[in-house]
Amino acid sequence: MGGTERLGPARLVVLISGTGSNLAALLRACQDPGYGAQVVGVVADRPCAGLAHAEAAGVPTAVVLPRDYPERAVWDEALARAVAVHEPDLVVCAGFMRLLGTGFLNRFPGRIINTHPSLLPDFPGAHAVRDALAAGARRAGATVFWVDEGVDTGAIIAQVEVEVLESDDEDALTERIKAAETPQLIDVVARLARRSRTEGSGKGA
Repeated sequence: MGGTERLGPARLVVLISGTGSNLAALLRACQDPGYGAQVVGVVADRPCAGLAHAEAAGVPTAVVLPRDYPERAVWDEALARAVAVHEPDLVVCAGFMRLLGTGFLNRFPGRIINTHPSLLPDFPGAHAVRDALAAGARRAGATVFWVDEGVDTGAIIAQVEVEVLESDDEDALTERIKAAETPQLIDVVARLARRSRTEGSGKGA
């Protein structure tokens, strides 16, 4: 995108695997012309409930099933093609449950973010809330970060802290983290959208 200001909202492609609650929140935020971003495509790795949010908003969707491809690298390239057709300024992983391979990352350098339900680098991986409770953590939270080749290892953009209560089980703590995670993601995307229109793609917030 270079270093000159570009017209129009930043173009978002959202990757999902599940219910799409963060996608739904992004779609609502994008209804405000002042938000500065527009969801132009949603891509999933499986048929999932979240696709209905996109379809209801008139946003194009695609499902790229890993089982349809002979090896991981081929699926990764197919996923990248499904995203690239929308010419995204930012790729948002919102409950996307697969690691992105080198081929995908190289296709969208400095343009892929994810949100994770812990205060990274604490408790990476698929069971962050369960692991935090098992470790007796007194604080939890959510992190938005730049995606790299590792498991939740990319540079941190923003974090929000959530207190762990004595009464918390995994479901209760997960819901309180989600309540903090979603507005943080909405804010980060807005900031990155503003930057993408004036400074071009690349890390920094």
